[in-house]
Amino acid sequence: MSVSEDQNQSSGERLIFDLNATPDSSNESSNGLVGNLLVAQSGGPTAVINASIAGVIQEAGKHMDSIEEIYGGLNGIYGILRENLVDLNDEKARSIEELKHTPGAALGTCRYKIQFQNNPDQAAKDMDRLFEVFEAHNIRYFFYAGGNDSQDTNNKVHLEAQKRNYQLRCIGVPKTIDNDLPHTDHTPGFGSVIKYNATTVMEIAQDVSAMATDDGSCCIIEVMGRAAGWIAAGTVLAKNNGQDNAPHIILIPEIPLDEEAFLSKVKEISDRLGYCIVVTGEGVKNVEGNEIGADKTKLDSFGHPVLSGAADALAEIVQGKLNLKTRTVKLGYAQRCAAHYASKIDVDEAVACGKAAVKAAIEGKSGFMVTIERNSKKPYEFTTGLHTLNDIALVERTIPSDWITEDGWLPNQKFIDYALPLIEGEPNVPTEGGLPKFAKLNKVRVDKKLPAVS
Repeated sequence: MSVSEDQNQSSGERLIFDLNATPDSSNESSNGLVGNLLVAQSGGPTAVINASIAGVIQEAGKHMDSIEEIYGGLNGIYGILRENLVDLNDEKARSIEELKHTPGAALGTCRYKIQFQNNPDQAAKDMDRLFEVFEAHNIRYFFYAGGNDSQDTNNKVHLEAQKRNYQLRCIGVPKTIDNDLPHTDHTPGFGSVIKYNATTVMEIAQDVSAMATDDGSCCIIEVMGRAAGWIAAGTVLAKNNGQDNAPHIILIPEIPLDEEAFLSKVKEISDRLGYCIVVTGEGVKNVEGNEIGADKTKLDSFGHPVLSGAADALAEIVQGKLNLKTRTVKLGYAQRCAAHYASKIDVDEAVACGKAAVKAAIEGKSGFMVTIERNSKKPYEFTTGLHTLNDIALVERTIPSDWITEDGWLPNQKFIDYALPLIEGEPNVPTEGGLPKFAKLNKVRVDKKLPAVS
């Protein structure tokens, strides 16, 4: 099934995409667009986002009859507006391969949004400038790797291209450790973050349990996840079918915190085991719906209160009301950049998503995001699909309520069966002197053709 780039795609169309398929040369839209490719990254990095960029670059190199130059946009849409482009054709093949095991965002990232509703005048200027850059560099293929806000930006660019009758194929490449993008089984980055976090919880439990005494103690581990608890829930894999194994309590934003019930549970576990390990998502809310770790005096780039310490807030409650020795651990950036212990499945899927994005664009599609489709549970098998950006932009997927135990303290077997295959395998990470060897891109700048923006 083929959808042309000028077709209205607001109907929520879903396509399954065969990675091994070759473009249909009989379809003019499959090979009728020649120009340059631009790929960029946006939002918080993951351990595998660069693997998706590697997939885009490697697949693009197979379609040089349609793609003349392969450019990277530095610092996402923010850098593109400033015409900060690099020539990825000048990179060594080995460096592109090493991207698959390099954390962070190799091209740089941003959290800049084109805000039509909040700032329409600036948004109009941004779009004018963006398409000036596209025209100046003959950009005809645009790939944006990111989460909810990034896919919203990509969708706006796609719709603007249609409005301007500018031939451009936009495909979103999914990325977010939060795993909250809809219409995809999961997102690249999620498998690696829960693999690292579950492992860390197991290691912390070994340490804490060794110090356990009759006095009891509580260790609260804070992980990322503002609106959805996928990351926190993923640490349930550390239990490994052991009822008394850590984590003993997992708090997620989807379930309001009942303080009395929480304290009672902590005391019961600490009295019985000598210690209690709690994992909390940073966005956990109280029964009034307020984030317990929010600092409303500080706002992030999206206007949200900065989340400055759910674990600290919980520790004050536990220590103050139970008089229980309490420690906190914040996994912070470490959880999203631990490429040394990434999931091989995650790396493979990230690469596949990048390749699928290019294949979709070459076939004439635009206005879609690549999705991951779970074909088989045991053995785990996947393929990629496509779903319209209109249905994905700014939509957050939360954990289904029937994936949580009745008492609300832990994810149940349904979640475990879903998450367990995603952490399988260890990638062969290159090393140098006993430490990981990361990709180093040359980042040869593309000559600017436009006046600088003010």
